[in-house]
Amino acid sequence: MFTILIKEINEFLDSLIGYVVMGVFLTGIGLLTWVFPDTNVLDYGYASLETLFSLAPYVFMFLIPAITMKSFAEEKRSGTLELLYTLPFKSHEIILGKFLAGFLLVIVSLLPTLIYYFSLSSLGNPVGNLDTPGIIGSYIGLVLLGGVFTAVGIFASALTQNQIVSFITSAFLCYVLYSGFASIADLSIWADQSSQIESLGMLFHYNSLSRGVIDLTDIAYFLGLGYLLLLFTVLIMKRR
Repeated sequence: MFTILIKEINEFLDSLIGYVVMGVFLTGIGLLTWVFPDTNVLDYGYASLETLFSLAPYVFMFLIPAITMKSFAEEKRSGTLELLYTLPFKSHEIILGKFLAGFLLVIVSLLPTLIYYFSLSSLGNPVGNLDTPGIIGSYIGLVLLGGVFTAVGIFASALTQNQIVSFITSAFLCYVLYSGFASIADLSIWADQSSQIESLGMLFHYNSLSRGVIDLTDIAYFLGLGYLLLLFTVLIMKRR
């Protein structure tokens, strides 16, 4: 598993697209948080990272599929997947290695945004006047969200040998799992079951963590959903 992990990270960092993806993510989040009107924190009048945590999931929907789209699609297209399976690795070890590589790169992309916390803390009046528990909960939610989106990307890549199809499929599934259930719950025909339907989506549990309340139910939801997606990926690859 660790051999696959190192191999995937090296391949990602050896390609230009790896640096472009992380650069675009950090540049986009930076502009949205500090520069663009209507979203930058300097116009709020109070120290808050709400912009970062409300917009980052939608940026993740494009960043993470770009990271994971090569995982299996490129292996299938180039014919190296059969060679990979001749090595002494089990299916779940290969999939877990690719997942951990993608997840690690997501965390590395997210780490520089910690600078925003310290910057806002120094700008607060008084200094340090920030909702630290809420920010910690939001970061935990973002990390868990990134893990599930990575599992979605690995799953989508296992379905096809075309990277573009993998990217589009992954982005669509990420959107549906994140905010699709909330949109369905808003329909008037689901008035009696709207809260139960909304709780099926990641947005509901992400918002719960963003309030600074670390509920094991929310954490178990993300871990369970990620595990389920990786399990489906294992079943797909075993059928192949």
